[in-house]
This record gives sequence, structure tokens and C-alpha cells, in this order.
Amino acid sequence: MSEEKISIKVCMGSSCFARGNAANLDYIENFIKEHGLDAKIEVIGSRCENKCATGPNVIINGECISSASTINLETALKKYL
Repeated sequence: MSEEKISIKVCMGSSCFARGNAANLDYIENFIKEHGLDAKIEVIGSRCENKCATGPNVIINGECISSASTINLETALKKYL
């Protein structure tokens, strides 16, 4: 039984980047390393998700996390452990 990779898309548009996605990306990468999830999770960047008003935005398996912060990202990521 093979598991599908978890896809994490981090919006790197100027608004999301300035509002915290630079730090969120660091947090996600550290979370993956700390929990040995390198083979299970794919992290990609995107230019803009056109949801600037609710940013910073991170999309995990199609679910958009608006106003992303380390707190709500931790909750979302722990669902996949």
C-alpha cells in the first residue's frame, strides 16, 4: 500500500511573502526534517494564489490555509503525521 505524497504549496507572491510566508516556509521545512517526513511531503512555491487579502496563504493537499502562521500550520501538518 503506497502512500500518496502530501503537497504543500507556499504562496511566494509579494504580499504573502511580506506578510509571513518566508518564515512559514522555514517553519514547514524544519517541521518536515524534525519529523522525518522528507519522503512523504513535497513543498513547492507558487507566484500568487490571487487571495492576497487573506494572506499569507499556504495550500496543503488543496486545502487553503489563510492567514497562515506557525500555530495553524503546526495544527494542519500534525494531521499528516
